[in-house]
Amino acid sequence: MTELIQSKGADVSELPITDIKSYVRGLGMSARLAAGSLSIASSAKKNEALFAIAEAIDLNADALLQANAIDMKRAETHSLDAALLDRLELNTQRITAMADGLRSVAAQDDPVGSLSGTTLRPSGLEIARMRVPLGVIGVIYESRPNVTADAAALCIKSGNVVILRGGSEAVESNRAIAGCIKQGLHAAQLPEAAVQWVQTTDREAVGELLKLDDCIDVIIPRGGKGLVQRISEQARVPVIKHLDGICHVFIDEGADRSRAIDVALNAKTYRYGICGSMETLLIHEAEAALSLPELVREFGDKGVELRGCERCLQISPAMLPATPADWDTEYLGPILSVRIVADIDAAMAHIARHGSGHTDAIVTENMSRAKRFVRQVDSSSVMVNAATCFADGAEYGLGAEIGISTNRMHVRGPVGALGLTCEKYVVTGDYTTRG
Repeated sequence: MTELIQSKGADVSELPITDIKSYVRGLGMSARLAAGSLSIASSAKKNEALFAIAEAIDLNADALLQANAIDMKRAETHSLDAALLDRLELNTQRITAMADGLRSVAAQDDPVGSLSGTTLRPSGLEIARMRVPLGVIGVIYESRPNVTADAAALCIKSGNVVILRGGSEAVESNRAIAGCIKQGLHAAQLPEAAVQWVQTTDREAVGELLKLDDCIDVIIPRGGKGLVQRISEQARVPVIKHLDGICHVFIDEGADRSRAIDVALNAKTYRYGICGSMETLLIHEAEAALSLPELVREFGDKGVELRGCERCLQISPAMLPATPADWDTEYLGPILSVRIVADIDAAMAHIARHGSGHTDAIVTENMSRAKRFVRQVDSSSVMVNAATCFADGAEYGLGAEIGISTNRMHVRGPVGALGLTCEKYVVTGDYTTRG
């Protein structure tokens, strides 16, 4: 794609943006104008754009890899940690997954305009609820360039305009993907302002976005705890967020030992840098003597550092002692805290105290205890006999996700197209008046 090749390697600081405040306000005003058109766009038009973007990504895979290589080299020079490097990296498989995610979103039912809860009142009025877009969404994110495509896909599908502000570490990758998105919107004759990418990494741009309460309806941050906290504190508009992914797996008494160990290993080592990675393993005391030594060997073979409670150290003295801070830490790396607990109640009490409300799992053969765990653990995803790394929009059938929400209002868990809509009441009468 000519546009991508020409822009590859350009320095963001060279872009003609001299007034950040005016530039960001311009983005917001353009987004608000485009919102009306996109909100009434047909499903066919929106899907046409998604398929065109996917095709552009496929055709320009080499250009995306070249752009990402520039970002990776810069990140390594600045000594980004392994988790951030993993999130930043694009490869052929991830680019293919990006394009497939767009097609998967296109294949889903369009939530916009769907009616539910229709009732006929004694007054003769028909009351229904209709799904409508939220409006204009600001997405502020770090590292993961795939968020550029995922967020665009879900916002287009749900009829929302989006302003994307990625991190400086992924600027070339995001620029290249944004070029593909622009091509797809143009091909489908949808307004190019439906998806806008902030072309500056100046931190002032984030602050200005957070002030645009007259243009932006919702902010969604994706990144480290510091970023999310800053946005939550400064935003003048609602925020859909999660701060930490402190995820737990509890191995219950009587669990199938071999398969329970497989789940625990997968929950931690599938990918260290994802928010669904297990950070604390809880083991029923009846299982510890046999399971823990094998877990120590298996995790040791994979290079995972284990930090255990005092009871763990009595069984496996080679483990490092866990500190109180470990139970509240999202490592996003090859470190795992381990605690032996008396029973399911102790496990749930630990999760209630130290968990982040993201994803927690029980591995058990006892369905009665599984049901208790599901009812009582207050997290956005609660799993039975499954690894926490499944907490992902694609794995949940959403095609992609714009983020994972631990909010208790509006939407919770992986946020797909449906989660980017709200309801309005549609009331139909027959020239009906109220007496």
